[in-house]
Amino acid sequence: MSSLKDKVIIITGAVGNLGHAVAERVQSEGGRMVLVDRSNDRLQKTWNKLKDSAQHWLAGDVDMTDPKSVNTMAAEGHKRFGRLDGLVNTVGGFRGGKPVHETDPAEWDFLYDLIVRTTLNGCRAVIPYMLQAQGGSIINIGSRNVFQGNPNYAAYSAAKTAVLRITESLAGELKTHGIRVNCVLPGTIDTPQNREAMPQADFSAWVPPGDLASVIAFLLSDDARSVTGTAVPVFGRS
Repeated sequence: MSSLKDKVIIITGAVGNLGHAVAERVQSEGGRMVLVDRSNDRLQKTWNKLKDSAQHWLAGDVDMTDPKSVNTMAAEGHKRFGRLDGLVNTVGGFRGGKPVHETDPAEWDFLYDLIVRTTLNGCRAVIPYMLQAQGGSIINIGSRNVFQGNPNYAAYSAAKTAVLRITESLAGELKTHGIRVNCVLPGTIDTPQNREAMPQADFSAWVPPGDLASVIAFLLSDDARSVTGTAVPVFGRS
């Protein structure tokens, strides 16, 4: 098992299905965490067991679309722990269902902000601290849609593809500084929301959040020291 003992990992979207699974995995491997969510109340309720822990910080009321808010979070995390070893950007969302010519421009803006801007802001906030330390690991979340745009989901596909291109560019820029940047590409994730939306689907073919968390934990660990700039498909059997 790849140990994350004493590493400090920022996990955005820590209340969401994937963020929660990643946080549980990081904690199980001895990592220290900065758990980030836009709602402090929701964060405190979900992670109540950690609210008094000196090993973790619940960073609520952080707007990942606002660079100032994200920079403040990263600075406070570094001040508390003296280091930032990893970042997992799990904030995202899904919309679609209309052809390009019928999709409201506001939907393009919404998905860009939710998927691309949050990822970009997270990366920009932590990289200066990782450069100081000459090391670190950043994990971004793409989608199988980065390989081909699907009808009626162009805005989502474009946003996820932008995340992959950002990942690849950062990996090239930062590899000589010991900083690794990788992108995980989930298939359909087995969440209550997806089950409700697709009740007739074969849930057993979907990807459990815990399986994604295992891949992410590996990429955060020193066992993946030679892995950067990759797009890792985690499609399950779907």
